[in-house]
Amino acid sequence: MDITEKLLRVNFSTDETPHIKVNTSICDTTCSMKVCLNICPAERFTLESEKLRFVVDGCLECGACRISCDTGAVTWSYPRGGAGVRFRLG
Repeated sequence: MDITEKLLRVNFSTDETPHIKVNTSICDTTCSMKVCLNICPAERFTLESEKLRFVVDGCLECGACRISCDTGAVTWSYPRGGAGVRFRLG
């Protein structure tokens, strides 16, 4: 099962205010390693025409991007109440 099929099994409640903001201009000019391309389990970061692109929809809220970014380009906060990933217990 590839990542797309796995993500289809996760329930999300999207919010008009993103809980992650990425300053892609910092990524494009300062960051040489682009760790976020490999660290995000939901593959929300992509490289298009040598420019970093981030899409918040489908984020699993793990915080790996914030922890791995050493340029300060990622601002991460918890989603507002009622928004984000809906976890199933059991």
